[in-house]
Amino acid sequence: MPRETLQTLTEPMYYVLLSLTEPRCGIEIMDRSRELSGGRVVIGPGTLYTMLAKFEENRLIAHAEVPDAPERGIGGAKRKHYLITGAGIATLRQEYDRLARMAADGREIMEGLT
Repeated sequence: MPRETLQTLTEPMYYVLLSLTEPRCGIEIMDRSRELSGGRVVIGPGTLYTMLAKFEENRLIAHAEVPDAPERGIGGAKRKHYLITGAGIATLRQEYDRLARMAADGREIMEGLT
């Protein structure tokens, strides 16, 4: 049976969506994902922009207007800001619930191990 697109999220995908509860540009998304994960998740630009394209294609994120943000970033590249959509929030909540169920399922067993 083929796996449904974005049925479950990878750890980097999860942290990228978490970081987009506020409008952010690429470097801000990478920094916030690292911060939220306590440094465990480090996402490079190539991985990030591939992920953002997939999220946009699936309408989980959208471009956001940020009036006070600098128009250009390092190297003069135009900054694009992104924000999670309602569909993205639903996907993020579904993944959060799945992870919480997995942790709860294993809690009793793991606490009983010596």
